[in-house]
Amino acid sequence: MVESPDWSPREPLGKDFPPLKNDLILRAAKAEETERAPVWVMRQAGRYLPEFRALRAQHEFFEICQTPALACEVTLQPIRRYSGLVDAAIIFSDILVVPQAMGMEVLMNPAPTFPTPLETPADIGRLRENVDVQKELGYVFEAITRTRHGLRGEVPLIGFCGAPWTLFSYMIEGGSSKTLQKAKTWLFKYPQESKALLDRIANICIDFLVGQVNAGAQLLQVFDSWAGELSPDDFAEFALPPLQHIATTVRGRLAKHHLPNVPLILFAKGANAPGSLTAIAAAGYDVLGLDWCIAPADARAAAPKKALQGNLDPSRLYGGRDAIEDGVRRMCAAFRAGSNPPRAWIANLGHGITPGVDPDDLKWFFECVHKCSANEVVL
Repeated sequence: MVESPDWSPREPLGKDFPPLKNDLILRAAKAEETERAPVWVMRQAGRYLPEFRALRAQHEFFEICQTPALACEVTLQPIRRYSGLVDAAIIFSDILVVPQAMGMEVLMNPAPTFPTPLETPADIGRLRENVDVQKELGYVFEAITRTRHGLRGEVPLIGFCGAPWTLFSYMIEGGSSKTLQKAKTWLFKYPQESKALLDRIANICIDFLVGQVNAGAQLLQVFDSWAGELSPDDFAEFALPPLQHIATTVRGRLAKHHLPNVPLILFAKGANAPGSLTAIAAAGYDVLGLDWCIAPADARAAAPKKALQGNLDPSRLYGGRDAIEDGVRRMCAAFRAGSNPPRAWIANLGHGITPGVDPDDLKWFFECVHKCSANEVVL
């Protein structure tokens, strides 16, 4: 693994942020007992909210991402709507800002599209050789700082990036894919070139994540949305090493620059084979995000010392109040597994919330988590 030259934050963290009033998710991420499970959802700021759709009608998607005032506003929308029910905000951005920073064009129509994807290793020469994250992604840092002030300490703020394998796949496929045929062809036909590109992406992610903490992020999540598309052996060979590199190097950089040692969350969707779970648990992250296709007991067995996050099927939110409450009750019982109060668990969906969800049904989900995960409740 070739590490990039150390990138130093351009300015100190001292931004006089308001004091934090709710640290529930930070305690759960440290595997501590909590009076109830903290809860948030992936894609929390997004298309299911009418207030987001109203703003989106006036602005292009990446215009919102790249305009700190707009990104801050969108991040705060669900916090205002669900005040007192949600325990974290996640900055409004997109995992594909990293390929953009590398010099690739990305369009959102409405799904992400790369007009000129990488077709052969020779195309890597089109990428920026050295990426200055402050120059290319400084708008995300400014949005984070603005949002920390805008939150007024109500809940912590999560920063994030995409995992190298997932970003690599988008850059080669040119968008979403059901088979990832092109990306996998690269792995098997050009393994050394693929690993070099994965390492290159990882080094940019490291600088980006450290910059987000410097700007005020209080947790970090790495999204490996397509982890489950690889066999366990291929995941271990290609996807896992850059994930380990990110965790180890981010922690080292945070310590070197006297920045907070924030919790790291890894969401490797679909990487549910026993060997993969055990390997992920040893990759250096504090919290493992789970999709809805794995039993919490199996995840606990593979990662007994880690905090877990998840994992209600997002489609449950379309089933009505009874179906939502039943799903939450089962989820709470499975994660608590006799533990009272709950320990080392952050309630969430097993993937991002989808655009057709009624915001009131998400509110009911939050209310059910509060009710069913409270330490005095017997399930």
